[in-house]
Amino acid sequence: MPPSATKTGNIIVVNRGLYVGRFQPFHRGHLCAIQNSLQTVDELIIVIGSAQYSHNSRNPFTAGERLVMIQHAVTEANLDENKLWIVPVPDVHLHMLWVSAVEGYTPKFNTVFTNEPLTRRLFMEAGYHVIDIPFFDRKVYMSTIVREKMIRDDNWKEFVPPSVATFIEEIDGVNRVKALALTDKIG
Repeated sequence: MPPSATKTGNIIVVNRGLYVGRFQPFHRGHLCAIQNSLQTVDELIIVIGSAQYSHNSRNPFTAGERLVMIQHAVTEANLDENKLWIVPVPDVHLHMLWVSAVEGYTPKFNTVFTNEPLTRRLFMEAGYHVIDIPFFDRKVYMSTIVREKMIRDDNWKEFVPPSVATFIEEIDGVNRVKALALTDKIG
């Protein structure tokens, strides 16, 4: 039984947290958020949000590709994978139903880690304990910036764990990001 878990009858209640992101792509800031969150809870559910989207400029990678990126990064960082759940969750597009949808896709949790204002509000209104995530150089570690660097052929690899950079290269992800940024519009 995890150290802060409690037993109620025959049921073990685990102190389990939830961290939501799109991870387009997974970067060092995401990894830092996971490491910080694991200092507070026994287990962490990593929700791959907007799981149904891929192959567009904002969401170039599939849910499966993002899952592999996360798995590679946590393995490379020597995190205890037995304490992690990685769960893809599609968008619902009705804010009043979104928390219920997340609850339906994930194991039970009692804490939510987020800095995103809407996510914070929705989970607070649903009665969850919400904790801010310490930003890890937020002006630098943003997936949008990583994608922009890919498009400009700038050094993007320093912003993601090495195993993630290797995986993105294996799937020709940089060329995908570049192609999705193109347009056929004139003017």
